[in-house]
Amino acid sequence: MTIQVVDFFSGCGGTSCGFQAAGLEILAGLDIDTEAAATFKKNFPTAYFIEGDVRKLDTAILEPLIGPRNYPLLFAGCAPCQPFSRQNRTTSQTDPRRTLLKEFGRFVETWMPDYVFVENVPGIQRIQKSGPLYYFQRLLKKLGYHSECGVVPALWYGVPQKRERLVLLASRHSAIQIPNPTHGPGMPEGPYTTVADWIQNLPPIEAGETHYLDKDHVAAALTELNLKRIRATPEGGGRGDWPQSLWLNCHKAYSGHSDVYGRLCWDRQASGLTTRCISYSNGRFGHPSQDRAISVREAACLQTFPREYKFVGSISSRARQIGNAVPPKMAEVFGRAFLSSSLEHNTVKPV
Repeated sequence: MTIQVVDFFSGCGGTSCGFQAAGLEILAGLDIDTEAAATFKKNFPTAYFIEGDVRKLDTAILEPLIGPRNYPLLFAGCAPCQPFSRQNRTTSQTDPRRTLLKEFGRFVETWMPDYVFVENVPGIQRIQKSGPLYYFQRLLKKLGYHSECGVVPALWYGVPQKRERLVLLASRHSAIQIPNPTHGPGMPEGPYTTVADWIQNLPPIEAGETHYLDKDHVAAALTELNLKRIRATPEGGGRGDWPQSLWLNCHKAYSGHSDVYGRLCWDRQASGLTTRCISYSNGRFGHPSQDRAISVREAACLQTFPREYKFVGSISSRARQIGNAVPPKMAEVFGRAFLSSSLEHNTVKPV
């Protein structure tokens, strides 16, 4: 048996990748981003894809895909998180992305899928009784769904990042819970994974170089000044390790944002990857031992994408897609939880 998935705001397919690994069937993806759509279609060639603005789509667009169904149906709605991120200081209250969860709710209300999954930044939860999450939870309750919502560290589920995410799971059939950690001290799948576990065996490359066997193993070029800076930075270190001659003027009287220009550490977790995760000057994205920022492939590995996953677009577009993605290993654990719930409550029947 399986569960069929429609992945709204699918991006490059992190949620679908994890759900597929758990044994779910990816029925369709939906996104407005052309290059992310191309990545999704490259990796899920049998899935239907709707490229467009969800705000302008009629819910009936899914009728040819769903119709009378014989399998449980899951809607995943991991909308862009930038409007609710703590790092975002400029997004307006009128940012159209703030309404995407409401648009997702239109589809949930029309089609009443057996299960619903939402992933976002914790900041969306802090917007109490006036925010999109509050109204979405009210809609689920009105429609008769059982749901649980909470903030979880991605490292609980095998992701080598210090990254917290808000997750919501909902079921029409019974109570459903956020899965227990799979990784950590005494956990069934071992300790938290590290940077080394995911990227140490990739072949070395130089700044600005693309590996001949993998076009996604490509690192951004560095200026001569930034090459001097990263050469002066030890594993796990940062700009505090530089001689003063390499300091930036803006940092001479400011000690914040200490991860900027930092190197990763082999035996620790990475900082949370962002849409600029291959830029040496935008976070702790320096390679632990090579004098460059991490490559697109290394960023994808730290997000727990499989090595064979292929990305489409410019180097900056591929980094943005990866930084926006739900880590597949995390999604896989949630996919297994939905599958377990479906087996337990025998939801494999016509609707």
